[in-house]
Amino acid sequence: MTVQVRVLHIEDGQKWYRTLLKREPDFLPHAGFVEWEIIPRCWLQVAEGTPTEGNGPIRLGVDDIEVERERMVKECNIEPFEIYTREGVPVKWGTFSDPWGNLIGFYEYLNEAEKKEKMNTLS
Repeated sequence: MTVQVRVLHIEDGQKWYRTLLKREPDFLPHAGFVEWEIIPRCWLQVAEGTPTEGNGPIRLGVDDIEVERERMVKECNIEPFEIYTREGVPVKWGTFSDPWGNLIGFYEYLNEAEKKEKMNTLS
């Protein structure tokens, strides 16, 4: 599976997504295009081009959503985002925007046993 977001300038996009994902891209196939394998066989592609504002959201599982929100506010200059919960939903989640208008988000499992099981599966 691949998911693609577009950015105006690939250098800026690569830097921003490198900070978001805390690592270098896994594949740079050609100019204007970089990819990260998020989990086996699931790729996030960042391509230079005209962004589609409001695209997404792409939500990434995290251990602590509040810590990650703080990190993104500091390191990527995003606006603080609200964290939501809903009865019957086993996660809390929040959504924010990258500098090009693509919607990105985080989610965190509420049940510690489920979090450990699911997060280990994805590691």
